[in-house]
Amino acid sequence: MKKVIMIKIPGCPYCAKARKAIGLLQEEEPYKDIKVEEIDETTQPDLAAPYGKDYYYVPSLFIEGKKYFEAKPGMDYDTIEKAVRDVFEEARKA
Repeated sequence: MKKVIMIKIPGCPYCAKARKAIGLLQEEEPYKDIKVEEIDETTQPDLAAPYGKDYYYVPSLFIEGKKYFEAKPGMDYDTIEKAVRDVFEEARKA
């Protein structure tokens, strides 16, 4: 199982939706063991820097340095939840 990296910023409503989806999905059996590392680009710019050329909006989700999701303005919770689920499915692949 691969670790998911989530780039976020404080107060971002899309990040909040992604965090909610992550929390709920991690309660489901196939996703219980998926680890998500959150990187705050405002307080951890050195950790976010390697991903900086690959995203503009947050949250952005990466696995092994490859971007699998980047939120866009106007996305609703259901769209974000489906994207997070897809990322989790990718993370489950060994």
